[in-house]
Amino acid sequence: MHEIGIVRQLVRTVTDFAEANGVRDIREVVVDCGELSLVIPSYVEELYPVVAKDSILRDAKLTIHPVPGLAECEACDEVFNVIEHKGFCPNCGSFEKTVLSGKDFTIREIVVPNEE
Repeated sequence: MHEIGIVRQLVRTVTDFAEANGVRDIREVVVDCGELSLVIPSYVEELYPVVAKDSILRDAKLTIHPVPGLAECEACDEVFNVIEHKGFCPNCGSFEKTVLSGKDFTIREIVVPNEE
């Protein structure tokens, strides 16, 4: 389960950002999780509270946005969902493709409380 390393790095990255910018409270961390990233969102959700419990993120909500795994067929230029079509172009049946999106696991947003 490589997700534990990913969650540890997520917590470390956000904690380092908070320290470098004088942030003392974080409400939410929003991440993009690509369908082709080999990261299982439910594992990340399960591990996050355990890894974050002794950090500034202990009370921060984790929101995971799925990013579809899209590819462009090299034979006919059709753009299609790789998972939905099992890697084959739905237009011409070719397996040759260029992946356009869905391979990354990225921090999209760090939400901090409004200063009053």
